[in-house]
Amino acid sequence: MPELEHQELRKLYLFSKMANKNFQSLMRGAYVQNFPPRIELITEGEPSDFLHVVLSGSIDLFSRWNGRDTSMATVWPISTFILAATINNAPYLMSARTLEKSRIVLIPSQDVRAIFDVDANFARAIVTELAQCYRAVVKTQKDLKLRTSLERLANHLLRQQRRAGGETAFDLEFEKRRLASVLGMTPENLSRAFKGLHPYGVTVDGTRIVISDQADLEKFAKPDPLIDDFST
Repeated sequence: MPELEHQELRKLYLFSKMANKNFQSLMRGAYVQNFPPRIELITEGEPSDFLHVVLSGSIDLFSRWNGRDTSMATVWPISTFILAATINNAPYLMSARTLEKSRIVLIPSQDVRAIFDVDANFARAIVTELAQCYRAVVKTQKDLKLRTSLERLANHLLRQQRRAGGETAFDLEFEKRRLASVLGMTPENLSRAFKGLHPYGVTVDGTRIVISDQADLEKFAKPDPLIDDFST
């Protein structure tokens, strides 16, 4: 794997404090691959042969059951997926596909587990990342179970607005059908929810969102860091 990718991976907290000899051992069997959009990388139920690291692009984590499918999360650079399956040597609980052209590092899972046993800093970083993933799942469950569809959409838009730098106008990160899936809604319910937010200063034109009354939208949404701040 090119040295440039080594440097990029070292920026990731998971690999930042591990001993250099252990990092080099971990990278020995790793390789980088470019994938076009809409390619399924892993399938739920299959063995977790590799730990994946997204260097560029974006990944949709999704699941299927009984003829239905739903988007679970989006993975952005630079981050890993799905670490828990790798550490537990267990089947994937989710599938993953590229949303756009993506550059992915594939690290053999057996090598990750081997280095976990000998590098304390790497092991602590893995525990920290798994703890953060658990907390993110709890927050997502709170969002789904405690809020109405209108409240979920309102808080999602406020979170995306913050990621867009706080601008009053910004574009949705992905198409509305996928947004509906992420929020636990049907496309029809999402359309009604957008209309329901119009009195609170939200207008939508395609994927373009404009928030004209910030205070009113926040008063309705009641954002809560224990649900909406995924950095805590």
